[in-house]
Amino acid sequence: MKQTLIFGLFFISNLFFSQQTDSLELVINNPDVEDSIVVNTKNSIGRQLVVDGKQIVNNIAHSYASPFSWKKDNWVDVGGVALGTVLLYSVDHDTSKYFMDQREKVPSVVRKFGDYFGGPQNNYGITSLVYLTGLFTKNDKIRDTGVLMISSATTAGLIQTLSKTLVGRARPGTGEGKFHFKPFSGEPAYRSFPSGHTVLVATTMFSLAKQFSNPWVKAGIYTIGAITPLSRVWDGAHFFSDVFLSAAISYFVVEGTYKYMNKNQIKKEGKNKIAWRLSMSPNMLGLNGVF
Repeated sequence: MKQTLIFGLFFISNLFFSQQTDSLELVINNPDVEDSIVVNTKNSIGRQLVVDGKQIVNNIAHSYASPFSWKKDNWVDVGGVALGTVLLYSVDHDTSKYFMDQREKVPSVVRKFGDYFGGPQNNYGITSLVYLTGLFTKNDKIRDTGVLMISSATTAGLIQTLSKTLVGRARPGTGEGKFHFKPFSGEPAYRSFPSGHTVLVATTMFSLAKQFSNPWVKAGIYTIGAITPLSRVWDGAHFFSDVFLSAAISYFVVEGTYKYMNKNQIKKEGKNKIAWRLSMSPNMLGLNGVF
């Protein structure tokens, strides 16, 4: 229902605003002296939807193509994550038992929040709400954050969906152990690796934390985000190595997408930014545009 409402808003706004033209804002402080005219062009909401839709597609395509251009440092990072996953895998039985034993000690409201927050329909509702808020209020920072969230969640989400089917790892709650795999079974009990809930929440929180420089704010965001992966381990839905790899995938996807968007934004501003300068005298009137 929430997803239907969100996509409905996208569709209606696209129809309603698609005929609007770009706005133009002129600021003249004093007509008697040489002054600047600031030109601020803003896309209509319908046009901005199209622009952002293309940006999301480009972000996803860039993420999937980026391994072909990775440098040595990137492969070192991948190796570090792989090694960490293997080490955690080696102790999955012990960590899983420990976390599941703590389940009843954790307030049920915390566990329920973790599961609810990581649900696809709820998480995409949150990310779409962030984007729509920025779109309708014409706040570029909030809108770009929404684009980053949607792009990253979609990219990492597709990776984890395919991985679940391909790997077919048994969930801890089945009692079959960390070595039991059933690829391509399609059964919910064999979709432990990696964690979809963790991927969605991690991409959301990593994207949100990018917008703040205060370490305490970042720490608060990460603390809230950690509830979902922990709740999945408490409930026996995933092993600890599952949520670790999921968070790592999300981090690198968000990091790469964020850098790609910033690079494109710098290029765009360099091409489109025009400063108009008005020169006036008793017998002359001049208007110069500086690119």
